[in-house]
Amino acid sequence: MSKKEYVIARMIVKGKKFEILVEPERAYRFREGEALQVEDIIVSDYIYKDIKKGLKASPNELIDTFRTDDMYKIAIEIIKNGELQLTADQRRELLEMKKKQIIYYISRSAVDPKTRTPIPPTRIEKAIDEVRVGIDLYKSVEEQVPSIVKAISRVLPIKIAKALMQVIIPPEFGHKVAGQILRLGEVRKNVWLADGSLLVELEIPAGLQNELIERINTLTKGKANVKVLNIV
Repeated sequence: MSKKEYVIARMIVKGKKFEILVEPERAYRFREGEALQVEDIIVSDYIYKDIKKGLKASPNELIDTFRTDDMYKIAIEIIKNGELQLTADQRRELLEMKKKQIIYYISRSAVDPKTRTPIPPTRIEKAIDEVRVGIDLYKSVEEQVPSIVKAISRVLPIKIAKALMQVIIPPEFGHKVAGQILRLGEVRKNVWLADGSLLVELEIPAGLQNELIERINTLTKGKANVKVLNIV
């Protein structure tokens, strides 16, 4: 990667500016919560007051501001709480990444309130484009989803909901797959029936109904009984 692909991460604390040089996509993914090593993100050898002028922050300034002069600890704070000075192309690319994350989250969590069935990601994306929803690069997916769902509900029937699923595993599979089944959602009921079958009630994001059914069918070779008890 050439140097021109690196960008400045900047944070202003107590009226003072602090900067580091970072790889933009890794810095953004780290900020989003991905487990990356800060050493693989930063390019700077120092914490700067002004990178373009080559002005370094002194240890005393760092300790006064961040209570440490440990470069890596300060870099983490700057990346997580500061701003990335992105080019137009970099910003566009990262916004597209955030948009896909939001669409995926909504498709997992939402249903059509009339049919109570999951909504395909393509329909969600079309609705977002149609109402021209503004996506904030620095706000989390969870923070933005409620307002985005409200906005697209003008053109797409949609509701964030949970599905209560009942799963009955036949005796020949019960003990083999019980552990895996119980990890597929929030367990509301878990009992062994008189014939050796396992009955489990799981609460899951409503958009994951089909995914859950496919997973259970794979584990039980299609012999399990799965049905939706409720959508709330």
